[in-house]
Amino acid sequence: MNNDIPRIYLKRNKEESLKRFHPWIFTGAIARSDRPVGDGEIADVYTADGQFVARGHCGAGSIAVRVLTFRQEPLDLPWWTDRIGRAYALREALGLTADPDTDCYRLVHGEGDGLPGLVVDIYGRYAVVQAHSTGIYDALPLIADALAACYGDRLDAIYNKSEGTLPHAAEIGCTDGCLRGTPAGSSVVRENGLRFDVNWREGQKTGFFIDQRDNRALVRRYARGRRVLNTFCYTGGFSVYALRGGADYVESVDSSGKAVELAENNVRLNFPDKAPHRGIAADAFDYLKEMEPDRFDLIILDPPAFAKHHRATPNALNGYKRINAHALRKIRKGGILFTFSCSQAVSREQFRNAVFSAAAIAGRNVRILHQLTQPADHPVNIYHPEGEYLKGLVLYVE
Repeated sequence: MNNDIPRIYLKRNKEESLKRFHPWIFTGAIARSDRPVGDGEIADVYTADGQFVARGHCGAGSIAVRVLTFRQEPLDLPWWTDRIGRAYALREALGLTADPDTDCYRLVHGEGDGLPGLVVDIYGRYAVVQAHSTGIYDALPLIADALAACYGDRLDAIYNKSEGTLPHAAEIGCTDGCLRGTPAGSSVVRENGLRFDVNWREGQKTGFFIDQRDNRALVRRYARGRRVLNTFCYTGGFSVYALRGGADYVESVDSSGKAVELAENNVRLNFPDKAPHRGIAADAFDYLKEMEPDRFDLIILDPPAFAKHHRATPNALNGYKRINAHALRKIRKGGILFTFSCSQAVSREQFRNAVFSAAAIAGRNVRILHQLTQPADHPVNIYHPEGEYLKGLVLYVE
């Protein structure tokens, strides 16, 4: 046993969630520690009676410990190689690691892969890593070694993009950049046979919203012969799929002019001759509110997270209600509405109730065709239901 690892003792009966393998320990559950524990430090967690229950990374926020293992085992290179190897095996079983039509996917999805605080996305021959905790940031050299061991010469570079996700990044000197390999800022990747230019240096998240892959494919199924409005379009993923599906016309709206430019570039990448597409830089709420009714018979609402934490949930639900009411008022009779929430703090039931309220406000008869979630390379740990962050509904509007 490593005597240098600090011990954290829980309050009495606060170990129940850990016995159910939940990977978070909140500050309110902790009674004391045998010495001061720093942000990012590995610590062992014990019950009030002194029984070992877990080992993980300490944090400075409300989540005091993110559990990496329920055993007293070294978190060394073999451990990281094993965990990342298991994550790879799942993507291999999903057919993602050798799919000629799709070369971008999520390799590590935090708690869903038993690695809280870590995200790894694969873009062709590049891996983009994001640390969401100081402990993961400190382990990046080991993580890079484990990725190299897993992929060998199939990776040209491993890029760290944690500056925007890591609390107190500036204080600990975190800057984005290559952990190893040839520096690069973007790559053209394939998804279901379509091509997208992904810029992980400057783009949101790791550069592309991989989690909407299956839902984009569903839009392609419904798009034929329809006029499509894609709001909060970002890189234009839904727009490109709608065009491939045979949409008569597609409009991409985003408040960011740079995002609209990205969307237009991706449309040109897939339809170099010409496509019935127009990009518009505008606030989606205002655009929907002011546009004339019946222009579109397929509308996509894919806003950024309205709630980063539970305190913001009431405002988030009001936002979802407002944006959906605008869309439901304006969509043509017989139209299809794809509506999403990626706010982890908003439950599936809360989101559905917000959309229900929007339908009542708009006075439209609405039927649910599909209830959507994230794809299989964003798995949910059955002991950590909070990992199911992406909620979506496909509605038929009479």
